[in-house]
Amino acid sequence: MNPSPFSLRRIAVAAFGPSLLFGIGEGAILPVIPLGARDLGGSVAMAALVVTLIGLGSLVSNIPASLITLHRGERWAIVAAALWSVLAMALCALTGHLGFFALGCFMVGMSQAVFGLARQKYLTEAVPPEFRARALSTLGGVMRIGLFIGPFAAAGAIQRWGLVGAYGVGIAALLVAAGVAARIPDLEDTTAMPRAHNAPAAPTAAQANSLPGIVRAQRQVFVTLGVGVLLVSAVRATRQAVIPLWADHLALTPSTAALIYGLAGGIDMLVFYPAGKVMDLKGRRWVVLPSMAVMGLGLLATPLTQGAASLLVAASVIGFGNGIGSGMVMTLGADYSPRLGRAHFLGVWRLMSDIGSTCGPALLSLLAASLSLGAGIGATGIIAFAAAAQLVYWIPRVRRPADP
Repeated sequence: MNPSPFSLRRIAVAAFGPSLLFGIGEGAILPVIPLGARDLGGSVAMAALVVTLIGLGSLVSNIPASLITLHRGERWAIVAAALWSVLAMALCALTGHLGFFALGCFMVGMSQAVFGLARQKYLTEAVPPEFRARALSTLGGVMRIGLFIGPFAAAGAIQRWGLVGAYGVGIAALLVAAGVAARIPDLEDTTAMPRAHNAPAAPTAAQANSLPGIVRAQRQVFVTLGVGVLLVSAVRATRQAVIPLWADHLALTPSTAALIYGLAGGIDMLVFYPAGKVMDLKGRRWVVLPSMAVMGLGLLATPLTQGAASLLVAASVIGFGNGIGSGMVMTLGADYSPRLGRAHFLGVWRLMSDIGSTCGPALLSLLAASLSLGAGIGATGIIAFAAAAQLVYWIPRVRRPADP
């Protein structure tokens, strides 16, 4: 009897439910973190630093996340990450000390790293390769939907209970996420494939259990595609600051800037599944090149805008380009991760992505201070084209590792 064909719908709740809830939980608290820091006596600069600690917590936790996932398994790593984030949010909500508040924000970033890596590894091994891009694009899209819903879910609670209400919404969403994740079935690994005669050797068992061994075995991937992923992440992180900063430069009202940002985010969310389908059916290059090229064009056009309407057009182009690339970085990481040592590989892969996410806004800040904001945005657009060139050049040239 032939097995029934694979369907993403059959695993939708188990695969994407925790991610949606995790996104809602984070989306509920992210807008209030700067306000919370200010309420505790922090300056504007200190509030910005506290927000940065979330990204820093994720950055330094990628390698530990690979160890946790390797030794405890994907399912319980997801549960632990959700509960750790609950603890972090409770600390932020209840503390009256800015230092402890900052620690809570750092802990939120730590949970992001563990959750993201475990979720990516679980889907990589649970979904057949021919559905991989659709699954990981949907994962990225679902997280974005959660981040979009979160602030609206928290708004009513804030109206009634103040800022602490947002943390209550976040904690509730993450507790449900932990409960759903604990019931995730142990799906059969469908990714094992016979070794091609001309494929490079997969890591040995000794290499798979050693982070340096994985880095040595996969160094070609990291210095080629990994650099491309770093550039992609730099562009994506910077684009979140570009729209509000340029809106302020144009002297638009905060409400207008928020509306433009929200509409661009809506376009971003609408196109994640078609992009994944194109990657599965046509290949990764068919999405990598258009995604970064469109984002590059939108970024280069932004300094030329003169008002709300033209900025909305540029922001929508950027949002569309980012949306069609949903799951792109995770898909490439899954494609090139070896069966043995996958957790270590993905930990390094996500570390490179987070380095890009940290360096991109820093470069924008440096160029804006030394030259002009327009020059910084234009440089980000050029980086988008460089990312496209790097990935398109190397994707067909770096072989995927064969599974043993």
